[in-house]
Amino acid sequence: MALAVCLVSMPWQSLESPSLPLGLLRSAAVRAGREAPMTYYGNLRWAEFLMERTDGAIGVADYHEIAENGLFHGLGDWAFAGVLHDDPEFGVAALEAYATERGLDIGLVREMREHADAFVDLVVEELLALEADLVGFSTTFMQNVPSLSVARRLRARAPEIAVLFGGGNCDGPMGAALQRNFPYVDYVVRGEGEKAFPALLAALDDGSDLSEVPGLCWWAHDGSQAVNPQPRPLAPGELLVPDFDDWFARLDESAVQSFVEPKLVLEAARGCWWGEKHHCTFCGLNGTLMEFRSKRPETIVDEIGSLIERHQVLDVIMVDNIIDNRYFRTVLPMLEERGWDLRIHYEVKSNLRPAEIAALRRVGAVHVQPGIESLVSPVLKIMDKGVTGVQNVRTLRDCESQGLTVSWNWLYGFPHERIQDYERVIAQLPALVHLQPPAGAARILLERFSPYFERPELGFPGRTTAAAYRHVYALPEERLQDMVYLFDTEPAGITDEQVKALHDQLNAWSDAYHDSSLSCTECDGALVVEDRRTGWPERTHRIEAPEFVAAYRELEAGRSAPALRERLAELGHHVAPDRLAEWLGRLADDGLVFEEHGRWITLATSIEPIKVAV
Repeated sequence: MALAVCLVSMPWQSLESPSLPLGLLRSAAVRAGREAPMTYYGNLRWAEFLMERTDGAIGVADYHEIAENGLFHGLGDWAFAGVLHDDPEFGVAALEAYATERGLDIGLVREMREHADAFVDLVVEELLALEADLVGFSTTFMQNVPSLSVARRLRARAPEIAVLFGGGNCDGPMGAALQRNFPYVDYVVRGEGEKAFPALLAALDDGSDLSEVPGLCWWAHDGSQAVNPQPRPLAPGELLVPDFDDWFARLDESAVQSFVEPKLVLEAARGCWWGEKHHCTFCGLNGTLMEFRSKRPETIVDEIGSLIERHQVLDVIMVDNIIDNRYFRTVLPMLEERGWDLRIHYEVKSNLRPAEIAALRRVGAVHVQPGIESLVSPVLKIMDKGVTGVQNVRTLRDCESQGLTVSWNWLYGFPHERIQDYERVIAQLPALVHLQPPAGAARILLERFSPYFERPELGFPGRTTAAAYRHVYALPEERLQDMVYLFDTEPAGITDEQVKALHDQLNAWSDAYHDSSLSCTECDGALVVEDRRTGWPERTHRIEAPEFVAAYRELEAGRSAPALRERLAELGHHVAPDRLAEWLGRLADDGLVFEEHGRWITLATSIEPIKVAV
């Protein structure tokens, strides 16, 4: 008889969308001729439980606060750490000291933690009622400790039930280390699970050799750990359409439903085509699965169409780490032709051309994450981002013109960065207040799988597991080393004192954004720039001379002064160098251009957009 299987997604998976891993594994099981596994959405159950226990005092917004902002401090894991270690006081003093040092408010997560023990008992009871033979936990980011807490108590109550872990937290050496540290985890799948999961179920059904299951970690008969090699990444044709039926049915009966807008979460590609050639020095995303693979345009368009029709949801989050550039010529025109009223969220590269941004907007894109990271070109070069500060400013300007929400963070702390490279840019930030500010600025952390981690000679020779893990796991450093994703190291680059000016300007930018605009329109051959930015005089600038109208238009793409003079000459406008320099100087004094390393770009949007939420 085939195993009865239940797949579990614990906090802190988003409440607004189904778990893509669970949806893919359900499809993989069906493709292999099995029934779709049962699912248990522990994240929804946790939000419901908190609302019930606190009479609504802890609600969906509070769940999202921890889920979205707690990762780098381990707050979501800490909420369940007392349960995992069977000690209500575990990690409390450590987190208090950590929070005091960093000025971190832990009041909310402390309230949540009071309910974690009873919640884990409830989850175990509800899982037992499903009568599964195998319970599989998908774990990414802060899902480890909630999942392990349930798995430990499940093993104590029903030792005959097999426990499986998989997901991003199990990639590479992390999966094997997790199993070694928590031996009640019977199986761990490392890497993509679409082939390994059905293969494991088939082997358990008929008692065949587990050594054939790709990427599997398992306990051999002699009690030793066996670790099977991870396979090559799946080919594009092997990427499946996820099955989300169970999640939508579950959401329909949930008290959470009235507080969220459901969103489909889909993938058109895996890996990163830029990272294959130029792995960003700080980035650990993709882990062992960097190889870029994308679905055929017809496939992804049909997939989107079938799922929005099936679930009557038009919000679509594309989880690709980077859009396939070919999709601008294929997928986007096909979606535009379909005329669906979509709201798409996409990760893109930050050197998008205006036509590409416009194409995204035409098909319903409302939110992009372009990986801007900085506006300082020498730092971007250290990152190996393949873009300049001027290009990133252009992306911010053009996204603002199209009304696209842009998510980005400013990163610093790179080896060999210099404060003098920042100073010229920081001085110009007040001119950008009409464009979308970063969510914040932070010193980089050392991430597993990143070039900085793999190659200590690049600038971070010493490292220890991140301090946040001290209030999460009762494990010594040597046992944590292979299991965790984030590491502390000696700070590099600009100092905390030097970065204060950047933080001050970014805070002012954030405060000013919603009340600021700088737009350019054409009227009778002249250009009219309306300046309504906070901190600048309210004024209207007119550019009437044909040569400077042409020059302004050329600067919209970003040019050096010599290149601009050459281009103007091609257009029949011969402008003396000193006259052009004087004109550029006036634009700079009025905050109408951004300049770095001799390259200039205009800042006014093409329209006065409705302000997007940031």
